[in-house]
Parts: sequence; structure tokens; C-alpha cells
Amino acid sequence: MSFQHKKNNIRDKYPDINGIVDAFTEPPAMGREPNIPRRMTDMPSLAELEKMMKLLRSVIFPGFFSPAMSNDESRKHQLASSFDEIFRTLTEQIRLGICFSDGNSGDEYERCEESAIEMACGFMKRLPAVRELLDGDVLAAYEGDPAAKSKAETIFCYPSLRIMTNHRIAHELHRLSVPVIPRIISEMGHSDTGIDIHPAASIGEEFFIDHGTGVVIGETAIIGNHCRLYQGVTLGALSFPKDPDGVLIKGMPRHPILEDNVTVYSGTTILGRVTIGAGSVIGGNVWITEDVPPGSKIVQQRSVAPSGGEDLLGKKG
Repeated sequence: MSFQHKKNNIRDKYPDINGIVDAFTEPPAMGREPNIPRRMTDMPSLAELEKMMKLLRSVIFPGFFSPAMSNDESRKHQLASSFDEIFRTLTEQIRLGICFSDGNSGDEYERCEESAIEMACGFMKRLPAVRELLDGDVLAAYEGDPAAKSKAETIFCYPSLRIMTNHRIAHELHRLSVPVIPRIISEMGHSDTGIDIHPAASIGEEFFIDHGTGVVIGETAIIGNHCRLYQGVTLGALSFPKDPDGVLIKGMPRHPILEDNVTVYSGTTILGRVTIGAGSVIGGNVWITEDVPPGSKIVQQRSVAPSGGEDLLGKKG
């Protein structure tokens, strides 16, 4: 077959590009895309937010995710430069998030920018408190895992510290009513670790997720201080109430409350607005939909330890 004949044969099979374009741009198709007909600004940039998170990680844990500084003066200079870049990036991404969420057009740029600057300033002021919370999470990881050789190892290697860095940052942005950006940051951590924490979930001091894969913590969950979860734990909703029109009611408290010093072992599912009392230990593969009194030990089946030893719940074998 000649080369020209091959070209003609390919042309005969070539798709109707113009027809496909028409199918994507005709009014019914365009109506499927949220905000596009009115939105004149770009969406928030995943690449820019990823860069910002790397910078935040480097200033919260200096020397772990950035070059080591030789002296205090160079450290201050590097921190000042990093904070300036974080503020500028965050302000722009919040502005884009506001415009995108509201479906605003480009002529409302100034209003979006003013709101973005105010929200970004509020976040920057909270960064020392975020770092303090994460220092507590480092301590919880080190003291809660016999395999941890040092605090530095938990910072550099543990998925719990990676997801909690994302969550502590996303939660502060959520508290400031920043649209879209907190969820993006949470989903970045979810993709990295397999741990899914909604940015609205409230988590207290010195929190640790051991191993971590498959943990789910819902939007309205409240977790107290010094709590620990293991892999595969779900703090989820039991039901999703709807209004008279059949539309899901948003924002209702529907996830569990864990009081202080609660431990939940792997594979356990806790559903609904139930309270797990302070100091309780919930064994593995348990399904809970009712309140648990403080100091309880809930197990599906008692684990037996070798003679003279203790099982995972501290019971003598």
C-alpha cells in the first residue's frame, strides 16, 4: 500500500473533531460544569498549593525538609523569606478559591483580594500555635510507638505526622472560613498517606495514628487530647438526614466524639453522634453505634496472651 493511500485511509477514519467540540460546548453540556459560564478567573493551583505545603513543612520542622542552617542569623533570613512566600501564595490561592466558590467574575477581583488578605493574615498569626500542636503530635508518635527510635524519625518518616501537618493547617484555614483550599490540602494528605481526615474535624493535643492506612475521620468528629487510633478505624456517620425536599442537610453533628485518652484499635467502626468516654479502650474490629461510658474496655473477642504476659488491652494472660 502506498504512503499516500495510507494517509487517505487514516483521514477516512479520523474522528469528527468539530462535532465533538460542539457536543462539549452546546448549552446542555456547558450547564453541567459548575460556575464556568460566569467564572472569569482561574481555579486554585494544585501545583502552587503543593509548593506552599512543602514550605510550611520546612518552616514547622526546620532542617528536616529544607537545608540545615549554619547559624541563627541565616535561619532567620531563610524563615523570613519562606514566610513571605507562604503569605503571598496563600493570599493568591485563597482569592482564586473565593472567586471560584462564589462564581465571581473578574470585575470583583478587589473584593476577593481584600477577603483573601484578611484570611491569610489570620492564618499566619496562627502558625506558632499550629507548630506547638504538631510538636505534641511528634511526642505522641514517639512515646506511642515502641518501634520509633527517635522523635526525628517520626517527623521524617511517619504518615501520622504527614497527615497531621496537613490537617492542622487545613483546620485553621477552615476555621477562618476559607473556601476550597482546606479540602484540597486535606486531600493531598489523603493521597500521600491513605488517611482521610475532613478539615473541619476537631482534634486535640498529642494525637497519634499508628500505621494509619484506611483511617477515616468525618467532618463533625471531635477528638480529645492524648487519643490514639490504629489502621482501618472509621469515625463516620450512621445516617444522613434530609430536608422535606429530599436534599441532604449539611453541617449537622453526625460523627463520633472521643473524649480524652481514648485508644481505638484497628478495624473498628464508630458511627453516629456517639460519645466514647474518657480513658476508654476500644478493641479491634468492633462496631459501635451507642455511647460508651468513661473507662470502658470494649472487645469483640478477648485476646489471650502467653502465660504471665499481657495482651494488647493490658489483661493478664
